This record gives sequence, structure tokens and C-alpha cells, in this order.
Amino acid sequence: MDISKPLSLLGGLSPQLFMKRHWQKKPLLIRQAIPDFKPLLDRAALFDLAGHEDSQARLVVQQPGQTPGWQLKLGPFARRTLPALSRPGWTVLVQGVDLQHDAVHALMNQFRFVPDARLDDLMISYATDGGGVGPHFDSYDVFLLQAQGRRRWRIGRQPDRTLQPDVPLKILAHFEPEEEFVLEPGDMLYLPLLHAHDGIAMGECMTYSIGFRSPSRAELARELLQRLAEDAEDAVGVSVYRDPKQAAVTQPGEIPAQLVEFARDALQDALKDPAALGRALGEYMTEPKANVWFDATEPVTHPADQALAGQGGQIQLDRRTKMMFDAKHIFINGESFRSGGRDATLMRRLADQRYLSAQDLGRVSLEARCLLQDWREAGWLHER
Repeated sequence: MDISKPLSLLGGLSPQLFMKRHWQKKPLLIRQAIPDFKPLLDRAALFDLAGHEDSQARLVVQQPGQTPGWQLKLGPFARRTLPALSRPGWTVLVQGVDLQHDAVHALMNQFRFVPDARLDDLMISYATDGGGVGPHFDSYDVFLLQAQGRRRWRIGRQPDRTLQPDVPLKILAHFEPEEEFVLEPGDMLYLPLLHAHDGIAMGECMTYSIGFRSPSRAELARELLQRLAEDAEDAVGVSVYRDPKQAAVTQPGEIPAQLVEFARDALQDALKDPAALGRALGEYMTEPKANVWFDATEPVTHPADQALAGQGGQIQLDRRTKMMFDAKHIFINGESFRSGGRDATLMRRLADQRYLSAQDLGRVSLEARCLLQDWREAGWLHER
């Protein structure tokens, strides 16, 4: 992607300019970001996805005059369990549709001017007239693309983030909108994280939400420490605490100061490897979600140097595969590999463009070809 080239997707801004002016700074309304846009899957197909056992689906129903005035149910949902289409005020939301549908995955890839480590998923929400999820704010950046029908959006910076009590949704108690827009098919609204918004369907409508992952410090600390702990024995060795000079004590309940020092040294040794933190982070950021699975294939019988030669010799990552890299590693679906030289260059190209041409594939080493073959058999990539 040429990040200096203006894009209609961004209202004529280049990705460079958009990131500088708007990313995590201020909203952007883009009329006809995708001209003549049509839904990539119809209502029946979306409802079918909402019924899959591995789907992440939610149903939000407004209940005027009742306490609480909102009802939330978690999927999967059989079609007969959804409200009638003639009933106003309900919404079904399906997460991760990019993992289920090639065209939706291709649409989400248009936003890869933001690092893959931040790009999360594409959610589709279907609503009947008046449907919505109430005024709220998200802890992530989002592009809201109108796919069908019309939706009225009210947005504001909202310093007061007090939530309504006893409601199953995180709905703002004192929403104060500053701007209002009506989006039609092809229009798109970018909102930075924590920017309050309320979207209300004007008739039957469908909205695509392209969301960006924003891990908290606590989340990262918890996950990275857990992964570092798994490698701790290799990093710090198996030496045990010894105290041959320990004197008799009158306060046996007190933890010895030298045991505290021993523990501190052990932790510092675990973090001594400068690549350890980056490796743990890369493995965590590429870990597939719990509901993601791959279609494994039968192992090949021909030699590795002849593998991946069919169908023109090109390979492409499966749409569910997460692949990233740092200066020393390649990360794919929660695993890490040390990589250098020409193989590292080609593996990074695979991560960036999500495919390798026949010419590129012909330049990888035998060792890397064997690794690619393993990934093919695991269903992480495919020949094309």
C-alpha cells in the first residue's frame, strides 16, 4: 500500500495524513468512502452466522416502559429465536465476520495502513427501525461503515463517563452529543477510542464496524508475565535457594531479607534476555481467539524441496492466520521462530502482503520451505 496516496476510503486523505490528523485525535466523517457499497452478505447469511456454534453473537432488545429498558442475550441464535423483523428496536451483532467470509476479510484488509498488531476484527450489526445499543464509548478506535439502510449517529467527547445502573449494557447515564450525522450506504465515520456515540437505525439497516485492539497495561503485564514464566527455567536455571549462614530467629513469621533478594534476582534474570519480552509480545499478539480453528490437511509424501509447487507455486495465508514480525523473530498464530537473512526478508514479505509469489517461494531455503509446508498442513496457509 502506498501510504502517501490519497484514498477515497479516507475522504481523499492519504493514510499518512489521516494518521497524523485524526488517528486517536478527532473523528472524521467520510461521505461515500466506498461508492455504491452493497452488503457483502445479506440478512439471511448474517443470521446464519449468528447461529453458528463458534460465533460471537449478541442480541440487544429495547424494552420501553420496562426496568431495565434493555435486554441483552448472548448467542448463538437459531433464526426462530430472533424477534420478528416487524418488531422495532432490536439489534443483532456478530463479531469476527472477517474470519468467516473472504470478501469481508478483503474489506478489512483495506485498513492495514494501521499495524496488524492493532487491527482486531470486523463486526456486523443488523438493526430494525429504532434499533441500537444506546449511547456508549469504546476502549478502541473504530470505523463505522454503513452497509445498508440509514443510521443516525450522535457523537461527543463526553467527559462524564458515568454509566446507567442496573443495565446489562454499558450505557452512558448523561450523554451529551456535540454533533449529529445520518449515514447512508457507503458513508463511514471514524471515531477515536473513548469518543462517545449513539447510533439509531432509521428503518432496517446494517453497519460494519472495523475495530482496533487497544490492550490495557494490566492485560499486557498479565499475559507477558505468564508467557515469561513458562520460559523461566531456561532463563534463570534450576538453582535453589540456600542459606548456610541463616541464624536462629525469634520471629519465624518474618520473611528473610536474603530470600527477597534471591527472588528479585530470579525475576531480573528472567527478563535479562533482551529478546524475551519481544518474543512473548509477538506470541501473544498473534494468538488466535478461542473460537478460531483451522482445517488441517494430510501430510505430503513428496520431498520438501518439491512441496508447495502446485497451482502455480504461490501461497497465501489463511484469512484466520495472524502473522507478524520483529527484528529477530517471525510470529504466526501464537508461535515464534528466529529468522535472519533472505528467509527473514521473505517471511516478512509474507506477513506484510499475506502471500508469496512463485518467484519468492523459489528463493526460500530448504529449511524455510519445510516450515511453510508444516504451516500448510496445519491449515495456516494455502497454495493458490
